[in-house]
Amino acid sequence: MRRLSIYFLVDVSESMVGTSIEQVQDGMATIINELRTDPYALETAWVSVIAFAGKAKMLSPLEELYKFYPPKFPIGGGTSLGTALNFLMDEMDHSLQKTTIEVKGDWKPIIFLFTDGNPTDSVDQAFDRWNNKYRRHCNLIVVSIGDNVNTQLMGRISDNVLRLTETNAQSFKEFFKWVTASIKTSSVSVTDAGDDDVKLAPINGINLEKVDSEKPCVVDENFVVLLGRCQTTDKPYLIKFAKRIQKSEMMSALFDLPQFVSSYKLVGAYPINGVEYKELSETGGRQQKINTQELIGQPTCPCCGNQFGMVICECGNIFCVGEDAHSKCPWCGLEGELSQVSGSGMDLNRTRG
Repeated sequence: MRRLSIYFLVDVSESMVGTSIEQVQDGMATIINELRTDPYALETAWVSVIAFAGKAKMLSPLEELYKFYPPKFPIGGGTSLGTALNFLMDEMDHSLQKTTIEVKGDWKPIIFLFTDGNPTDSVDQAFDRWNNKYRRHCNLIVVSIGDNVNTQLMGRISDNVLRLTETNAQSFKEFFKWVTASIKTSSVSVTDAGDDDVKLAPINGINLEKVDSEKPCVVDENFVVLLGRCQTTDKPYLIKFAKRIQKSEMMSALFDLPQFVSSYKLVGAYPINGVEYKELSETGGRQQKINTQELIGQPTCPCCGNQFGMVICECGNIFCVGEDAHSKCPWCGLEGELSQVSGSGMDLNRTRG
């Protein structure tokens, strides 16, 4: 039997923590449940899930649809798209049946790449390998979750680059319905017509747009994510801030024109699996900074409930503090009393994903 292989290549970098990764988790379950009711998909579709952050990891190897169960998505550090693409190509070399004199190989695989950020590794070698050996034999659909993706860069590897313009629960729900409909239509096409070019469903009426990837794009840094560690449990967590732009009355009066300033407002703090995070995180590379004066909000610790989840040690790392004024940094072991940050603020290391 000729298989229609469906790969989901999912960005699980730090900026996906919270609602975004939860929506993807729920969306994957919805896709599989819906496809299992479709006789064409049941006959042809095989599914695999690969997660990537600083490194790539197989979460679900290629499996028949009726046997497939959506995996739980981890969180890692970085967005190594080049590494992820190489991982995918190696996996397809290993798993897909090629056409020979004796047997017809699998249909063109369909790959859905979901990402909300820009690569933190070098992609040129992986992109060249993809374009030279795989692109004509695969259907790659790149989906930018929000506007923090360089869609012009993504146009180097796919003619189907789309952007999910809103990331609320309803938008994600409609988006995953669209993914399901696209897979169903493609399954019918290979079964009835022997045509394995992907058949994408219409995008009318949903917050999804086709991107002209030949045009330069404006990349907006929507989130700042910081890594903390619980003083009580020694477990890691991520603190997520979302960008907001407001009119500055003082600056507007000074320049006699509307002036706007940006800052980052607290979204929440989320516990993460330290082993998985380390396993999926890249090391080294350029470290971006953010000043505390640009951050609005103080989270509680998501691991133990301590009142202050973003206390900064002299070593530059973040940990939590409760009612006890005397604290010990779980990163470096330094002990001392909690004190106020100076008026100029402090520069913190941001996560890379």
